[in-house]
Amino acid sequence: MKQKKILANNKKARHDYFIEEVYEAGMALTGTEIKSMRQGRLNIKESFAKIEGNEVVLYGMHISPYEQGNRFNVDPLRPRKLLLHKQEIRKLIGYTTQKGLTLVPLNVYLNEKGLAKIEIAVARGKKLYDKRDDIAKKDSERRMQQETKSRNFR
Repeated sequence: MKQKKILANNKKARHDYFIEEVYEAGMALTGTEIKSMRQGRLNIKESFAKIEGNEVVLYGMHISPYEQGNRFNVDPLRPRKLLLHKQEIRKLIGYTTQKGLTLVPLNVYLNEKGLAKIEIAVARGKKLYDKRDDIAKKDSERRMQQETKSRNFR
């Protein structure tokens, strides 16, 4: 069975937000955009999603122009429509109307059929002290791993 190929990962999202729920969505792309994405020429670090009417739109995702695309290339930062079911969009509308919740992309990948998909998360922003707590936990886990590793070699 073929695994999904991750094209872009947003590591900062898990650092800056508490992830409440994750959704998989398709994207409305042009031919040159998908060719450029397959070469790994995209960035989702500064991107976010908004609900406009009954559609979810992704802003800030940068897809570099395809080298052989000439006149068919589009604006690298253009807003892109995300393809979700109506029930999922209704749920997302309910989540985003709550205070402090936002839609953040986690990663972009190609599924088994070769289609570009994006994972978007309903997320709540972390405060500075939450980020410090996470860093402290990771450091203590890392130290414990190193201690157990060093004891196993003795």
